[in-house]
Amino acid sequence: AWSVHENTTVYHLLMFLWPPPGHSFSSELDTMEQLPARHSSIRVELECMCWREQLLGDILCFLYHPDDKLLRDRSSSLLHTLCTRSYLDVEKIACWVRPLVRSAWLLLPQSHHCQLMVLPSSQSCKFQLTNTCKMNVSTEINFAVQQGSSGAYLSTE
Repeated sequence: AWSVHENTTVYHLLMFLWPPPGHSFSSELDTMEQLPARHSSIRVELECMCWREQLLGDILCFLYHPDDKLLRDRSSSLLHTLCTRSYLDVEKIACWVRPLVRSAWLLLPQSHHCQLMVLPSSQSCKFQLTNTCKMNVSTEINFAVQQGSSGAYLSTE
C-alpha cells in the first residue's frame, strides 16, 4: 500500500519470511483449534528432512542427526539471531534486516542522490529517503509468514 502526505510518499511493504531448510513455522490456534489465536506467536519447529536427505542429499535431517555439529550450529545461529526461545522475535528480525537494507542501498546508483535514514521502530523496519529537492519517501517493512498453501498469512506485528 502507499499514500501521499504533503511532500512525503509513504510505502507499506509486507516481507514474507520463509523457514530455513529443516524447520517450519506454526502458530498457536484459537480455543476452537481452527484459526490462529488473535495475538499468537509464531513458533519455529524442527521438521523431519529424511526424505530430502535420501533423495537429494543436500541437507541432513536435524531431528535424526543431532551429532552433526557444523550444520546445527549454522542453523541455530540464524535461529538465535531471529528468535527468542522457539518463537520468531519481530524486534530481532527488524534489527537483522536494517543493516541489510542499508548495505543494499549503498550499492544502488540512487544512493549518490538521496540520503537514507533509518527511523526508530521496534515492530518493523522504517526508512526515509530524502533527495536534494527535499522530497521524502518513507518505507515501512512489516514481516509475515504464510499459513499453509491457502495464501493466508500471519503478521509478526
